[in-house]
Amino acid sequence: MALLQAGQKAPEFTVKDQDGNEVSLRDFIGRKVVLYFYPKDDTPGCTREACAFRDNFPNFQKLDAVVLGVSVDGQKAHRKFADKYELPFTLLVDDEKKIVEPYGVWGLKKFMGKEYMGTNRVTYLIDEQGVIEKVWPKVKPETHAAEVLEWLQPKT
Repeated sequence: MALLQAGQKAPEFTVKDQDGNEVSLRDFIGRKVVLYFYPKDDTPGCTREACAFRDNFPNFQKLDAVVLGVSVDGQKAHRKFADKYELPFTLLVDDEKKIVEPYGVWGLKKFMGKEYMGTNRVTYLIDEQGVIEKVWPKVKPETHAAEVLEWLQPKT
């Protein structure tokens, strides 16, 4: 897995969201984008992370930051996940791996002695010009949204 680095142009994408609407990265030029990758809808860690973003969502809105969750789950799974946990942000459907591969988050994983390919839990902060500002390669689901918010706070 070769992650992108701060200072690189964020790869453009156009995919569907949980409602079947087309979403492109270029739609958000002029705003900061929190692009967070997670392994699977409605699993314990992914639910904790999504709920932390949900609970902090008003603070992201105050900072005019967009939150986009990405996994390789399909539209139905995303819709169900968003409804079940009242997620107010967009979930991107990446079942064709149009985002996970260019962003370097699709890779070999290990779980209980088995190796498999999957989505690694990584977050990119993309600036108003579409350039990667910050990368979080290791994420703790419970505290990550607060960590991103802290980074977004205006520096005095």
